[in-house]
Amino acid sequence: MFSNQKTYTMLFSKSDDLKWSVRKESIRTESGILVENKQAIVREDTNQVLSVMGKDYQPYQNSEMHELLSKVSNQMSLNIERSGSFGNGEKVYTQLKSGSLSLNGDRVEGYLTGINSFDGSTSLAFGPTNVTISCTNSFFAAFKQMNSKVRHTKNMGIKVDEICFGLQNVLAEEQKIFADIQRLSETRFDEAIKERVIHDLFNIDKAVNLKQDWDKLASVTRNKLSKFYVDLNGEINQKGDNMWGLFSGVTKYTTHSYSKGDNTETKMFGGVGNREREIFTKLVELV
Repeated sequence: MFSNQKTYTMLFSKSDDLKWSVRKESIRTESGILVENKQAIVREDTNQVLSVMGKDYQPYQNSEMHELLSKVSNQMSLNIERSGSFGNGEKVYTQLKSGSLSLNGDRVEGYLTGINSFDGSTSLAFGPTNVTISCTNSFFAAFKQMNSKVRHTKNMGIKVDEICFGLQNVLAEEQKIFADIQRLSETRFDEAIKERVIHDLFNIDKAVNLKQDWDKLASVTRNKLSKFYVDLNGEINQKGDNMWGLFSGVTKYTTHSYSKGDNTETKMFGGVGNREREIFTKLVELV
């Protein structure tokens, strides 16, 4: 379906051309009694039940998303680059290339990311995503504010002009993020700022002094911090002892070391992504 995708290394859970659809099925008990006001959402190519939803839920098919984004990409002169899915297909995404920023030999690529779900976890929504090419660190500033959302109901008429209008706001947000990244790269940090970042990332009590109280920390916390310091030092050595290097240490850890396997879903939708976005905002406020 997304035949014009480009390929380069990026940590997404599952590359998926999204050439599949879902169907709605009624639900019955073992005795054959119809369960009212509920329906199963079934992936047609695998027959896997993706969710159980209310009777008014209307799935927005991948083919519809592709048609919409093809029109959006043509109208806004943006190329569809990649698509993918999470789990068994409960959540899907598509990305359109939108911009880039060069920083001392490094490059940050910008994307408009569209997400959709078949389990009610999110509506069809769009927002900016930034990826540092040198190390494929990803930062989903996107999902802090989704300016273009569409609910899954029977009356969900989607107008391309309205979506494009909303995405212009997203592009403006992306340019602000690029400007903030530039400012971070020009501002040095001190130990106090680094400690604040670590306390926020790992949810450590502010009263804890990381050096003096190291032995008092739980072993699992010390292990996480040790991994983080390796990632942080690598980013600072490459980008310098500035706030962008500090934040890149955060994104390298959350992208590559936070847990085994791919962390994209939790960065998009979960707690670590929220903490990452809060840290970025706090650092920007300091410059």
